[in-house]
Amino acid sequence: MSTLSGFNLEDMVNVTPPKTGEEPQEPKVEQLMSKLRRLQQGKQILEEELKELKSVCDSLQTELATLQTEAYQLEGIHKEKEELCRKLQFQCEESEQDSVRQLNQNKKSEELLEQYRCVIQEFKLKLRKQRMKFEKQLHQLIEQHKNLHSIFSPERLPDEIQSIESTKSQLISAEQLKLAQLFHLEEELEDVRKQKQLGATAAVAVEQ
Repeated sequence: MSTLSGFNLEDMVNVTPPKTGEEPQEPKVEQLMSKLRRLQQGKQILEEELKELKSVCDSLQTELATLQTEAYQLEGIHKEKEELCRKLQFQCEESEQDSVRQLNQNKKSEELLEQYRCVIQEFKLKLRKQRMKFEKQLHQLIEQHKNLHSIFSPERLPDEIQSIESTKSQLISAEQLKLAQLFHLEEELEDVRKQKQLGATAAVAVEQ
């Protein structure tokens, strides 16, 4: 049996056996009372230890229930985080795909814009050459007019002037036509720029 607080239960219960050849002796009342008190003290100690063990057990049960509740809550939070992570990953992949599409579209727009720039530059150069040619022809006509004025009689001068004015009008009409074509090309270029800006704005809105 166990020893509690210095009390040996075997010593409390057992009575000293008689020696060989001796008659058994009746235990004294004082001894019995002393052992009884010791047994009562041992019982009280056992009850106190039992209460303490029960209190510890209850505390452990309460702590276990708390830990199980926390574990359940943490498991729920973990599942929510995983779901949120999957959603964010999906959105990130969509944003990356949209960015790639927008970059490709911007690249095509840049290439088209560069083509329009080249066409406009070539058209402006061509128009400048035509203007220079027109000015040269105009100067030649003026010089011819001066020469004609000295050669022909004043009666023919109005007809020559009218012919020169007609030629001048034709040249001016041709220049106005070229200018109108240039204005149309510039309008198309402006439309391309606006479409590019709208595409960039839409890409920014998708990323946000």
